[in-house]
Amino acid sequence: MLINNIYMKAIVLNEPGSVDNLVVRELPLPELGANEVLIAVKAISINPVDVKTRIGGGIFKNPDFSKQSPLIIGWDISGTVTESRSDLFKAGDEVFGMVNFPGAGRAYAEYVAAPANQMTHKPANVSHPEAAAATLAPLTALQVLSQQMDIKQGDRVLIHAGSGGVGHYAIQIAKYYGAYVIATSSAANKDFILALGADEHIDYTSQRLQDATHHIDFVLDTLGIESILNSIDIVNNAGKIISILSQFNDEIKEKAKTKNISGGFYLVQSSGKDMKVIADLMESGRLKSHVSKIYAFEEMGAAHLQVETGRTVGKVVVTL
Repeated sequence: MLINNIYMKAIVLNEPGSVDNLVVRELPLPELGANEVLIAVKAISINPVDVKTRIGGGIFKNPDFSKQSPLIIGWDISGTVTESRSDLFKAGDEVFGMVNFPGAGRAYAEYVAAPANQMTHKPANVSHPEAAAATLAPLTALQVLSQQMDIKQGDRVLIHAGSGGVGHYAIQIAKYYGAYVIATSSAANKDFILALGADEHIDYTSQRLQDATHHIDFVLDTLGIESILNSIDIVNNAGKIISILSQFNDEIKEKAKTKNISGGFYLVQSSGKDMKVIADLMESGRLKSHVSKIYAFEEMGAAHLQVETGRTVGKVVVTL
């Protein structure tokens, strides 16, 4: 809500810690720079990196980030352009994207100033909550699968945590590129995994990975060190493992060397060009967001607590 056309509501992180440190404040609208657009935010996607940042981890350790005042976190938005200093968009355009990651996206606000080249037009057949969800997570999947792995028809791709935010998009994107997809999750999410298009499901709670599959060309890891080590056992010689959570430690590097396996950690990049690919896939129905929980702006703390469980199927979204 604008107050005298000058102020907006924003959620500020006063200091790292519990969700009680996420405080609603009234702040001036952000100043618009060259080649930026001012967006009236309709929906915000909440990611594990938001939680990690809130508690003082991840990017919060970067003093250039943590010393910002006021500190507004969040990166994923969908909304309507109200002012534009770019030829790419005009007032009234509905857009979505991941803002300034890994810098301060300042997404937890009624209005966000975003670089125009990090946004794309929202398809008319996609809601704002669905669009906000389809930012950091599918960007990560798309960039890993198409750019870091260059997957092609018939490649055998293993996706860990296939029912999660990144995972559920990765299954759909890998299938779009023609891969044979195996995904892990608990047994409770098997039907969800298969409905997304996965060719095989592995129940990580009851099946040993090395017994459940083999001859994998590429692995998208979203879990960490133990998952990477187990994956090396089932990856083909000269295969590749990309983790979005962990760097390769010495133990992983040594084990991977025995099979000429390459890979490493990958950090998603904001990209309007890649967002356009996602928008086109969503418009055609080839890519869909699964939004399992929607919270009001004033319920941001509850949204964080849901993501913090690590048990969310699909995505959590906050609406304004």
